[in-house]
Parts: sequence; structure tokens; C-alpha cells
Amino acid sequence: MIQRRTSFILALTISVASAVVADDDAAHQKQYEQAVAKAVSYLKAKGQASDGSFSNHAGIGPTALVTTALLRHGVPTSDPSVAKSLQYLEDFIQPDGGIYSPGTFYRNYETCLTVLCFTEANKDGRYDKAIQRADAFVKGIQWDEDEGKDPSDLAYGGGGYGKHKRPDLSNTSFLIDALRAAGNSADSEAIQRALVFVSRCQNLETEHNTTAFPVKNPDGGFYYTAAAGGSSQAGETANGGLRSYGSMTYAGLKSMLYAGVSRDDPRVQAAAKWASDHYDLKANPGLGTAGLFYYYHLFGKALDAIGEDTFIDANGRKHDWRAELVAELAARQQPDGSWINDNDRWFEGDANLVTGYALLGLAYCKPATAE
Repeated sequence: MIQRRTSFILALTISVASAVVADDDAAHQKQYEQAVAKAVSYLKAKGQASDGSFSNHAGIGPTALVTTALLRHGVPTSDPSVAKSLQYLEDFIQPDGGIYSPGTFYRNYETCLTVLCFTEANKDGRYDKAIQRADAFVKGIQWDEDEGKDPSDLAYGGGGYGKHKRPDLSNTSFLIDALRAAGNSADSEAIQRALVFVSRCQNLETEHNTTAFPVKNPDGGFYYTAAAGGSSQAGETANGGLRSYGSMTYAGLKSMLYAGVSRDDPRVQAAAKWASDHYDLKANPGLGTAGLFYYYHLFGKALDAIGEDTFIDANGRKHDWRAELVAELAARQQPDGSWINDNDRWFEGDANLVTGYALLGLAYCKPATAE
């Protein structure tokens, strides 16, 4: 009798636990679907200009980013809003193969974002030629031997805001994304050159990074750039080290994985440990609310690249990071379906750009039943 009663209690416990999980999954799916539907409605009804652009005062980047987000959430290329945005972007394809606003310093940034957009829209091969030419263009402006840089130069391999501007991890992260989307393998020369730059933006001293920075702040995180004397948007430590911060650490972690670096590699392990030590969805670690929605996008992209459904923080707590990101974004969504950051640094006071970031982050959080 005792054995039967124990078995009954165990079965009841399992049943209750399964019901709780099912309820949690249903709540996650509902939050996800509602947040996405409201955001898509906002962008199509209120965010888009008559010419198909989104926030064109900031160049074509926001239009490419938002359109990519819409496509990733199942809005088809035949949808009038998406079709208008794609036509708008097509008008910026330049004779040199780049896709950017004439006279801009943001040629790498805008071209890479548009490659990601055209790749999402390229189910019928309509953008094969444009993607191929844009791929050659961004390789041509990457800091390498053709730009007078040898591998010992701290600018080597990076991408930046213009041919004569210093490269940075944010632009290099977009470069790697675009190169992969265009069909380059992880071991391609351009991606491996970019990996050289990425590795030097990490506060980890290895054979891949012999710069002067990591010894001053050896925490395994990433900062903005090692080039041109080094810089971190989070500032410096008391001894002159460059502070790591959330958005760049997730950008670095994602970029290394996209470049084929093993999860067992010390660089990946150190970056993952920093992320574990600073797990946070209320702030961009090291920067507070600055760049918060850009951070959410990279948080989702990097943890998806790791390939685990849960992430363990420094206190040993397991996090269903997808459900937590969905819940955080749902709580921050405005009644009209948009998102906006009260801290407008890096254009995050722009509802279109921020809503695009949020939707891109949500794209990595699709519940299994929403596929």
C-alpha cells in the first residue's frame, strides 16, 4: 500500500509539473504572438513613410533593418508594405556594388544591413546579383592588405564607418552577418580576417590577442574597438583598461560562433562566462539603458547561436532566456505596438529603429508551435 501511495504521489507530481510547463509554454506563445502582431501592425500603419522607407532621416539602415524584421516574422514580399520597402532599398544600389546613401560614411553598415534584408527576400533569386556584388563591395572596404594593413595592425580585418574611419566591433559584427548571409563559409578568408579583429576586442589575453588591453581588465568580455588606441563605450578602468559591456560582448560571442570558433575555445568560454556573470534583461550591462534594444537583439542572436534552450547565470540559476526576453519586451511595448527607449543615445529614441531591434530579438524566441 505504501509503495502504491508513493507511486501515486510521484505520478501526481509529474502530472502537475507537466501542466505547469504546458501553461508556461502557452503563456510564452501568447505573449510572443501578441507582441509581434502589435509591432507589425504599428510598423505598417504608422511607421512607414509613403515612399516605403522607415526613418529615412537616419539613412537607409532603419528601412533595411525593419524590413528584415518583418520578413523574419512571416510578412511576405508580396505584402504592399514590404514590397514598397524593398523597392526603396533597390534604388540605393550603387554602381560599385554597395547599397548605401550617396555621400554617407555608413557604407559598410548600410550595405551589410541591406544584404541581410535582400537575403530574407530572395526566395525566388531576384536579388542574387545584388547580393553577390554587395558581398564583393564589403570585402573590398574591409581593413586588410589591400587597405595597407597587415595582420599585425590592430585595424586588420575590421569594418567601420567608412574607408578612412577606424573599424569597430559593431560594424564588424554586421560584416560577419552579411558575409554569412551571402553564402560565405565560416572559414572564408574575409570572415577569418574579421575574426582576427573580433578576437582583439576581447578582454582575454591569448595567442589571438596580444594587445596591451586585456591584461588591464581580464574579464573575458568585449569592448568597442582595439584600433586607433582602443575605445570602450563603457569607459576605462582605473588602470587604463577598456571596460567590457553587454551589447559588444554578445556581438563578440555571436561573431566568434559565426566564424566557426568552437564552443570549447577559451575565447567563447570566457565570453559566455562574462555573459553568465552579468545576465540581465533590465539593462545593457555596463551601459544601463543606453543601447538597450540593440542589446536585446544581440542577446537573442548570441544565445540562439550557442544553441541551448536555457542559460545558467553566475548564481547557478537556469534561465529560459527566450521566455524571459519575450516577457521583458512585452512589458516594455507601448500601447500602439511600438517600442521606444527613453535614453535616445544611438538613435534609440526612434520608434521605428527600436521596434525593428525588438522584432529581430523576438525572431530568435519563436515558440515551437509558432514555427
